[in-house]
Amino acid sequence: MTWSYYPAILIAAIASFAFGAAWYTALRRQWLSARGLTEAEAQARTGTSRVPFIISFLALLIMAWAVSGILLHLARGGTVISVPSGLITGFLLWLGFVITTMAVNHAFRGERHSLTLIDGGHWLGVLLIQGAILGWWTGQ
Repeated sequence: MTWSYYPAILIAAIASFAFGAAWYTALRRQWLSARGLTEAEAQARTGTSRVPFIISFLALLIMAWAVSGILLHLARGGTVISVPSGLITGFLLWLGFVITTMAVNHAFRGERHSLTLIDGGHWLGVLLIQGAILGWWTGQ
């Protein structure tokens, strides 16, 4: 991977972080209900700590780097990389690895299905955004 892809990775991480902020702001009440928490209980768990947000952003950077590496690998094999192929790659990664893992973990923890839908929807959005941005950048 050349240095020319790092701006796209950063842009993809920032865009997907912003999406997550909007997603969970819009669905905060439903997410708290799915977790079985009150606003006060959620606040007591994290307080004003920025650590979860830092970890989240670092994870999104790693995720964008991995998606970029997959798309570059496909391009080297002759696949034409574009926004649609980036979206398909993001969707397949979500379907094959993210939502399946979440569904199993949530089922064994006895979590509500609504939590899987809310969190799974977030990660689908993240991977579609990253796939679209990185697919566009790679296809240039």
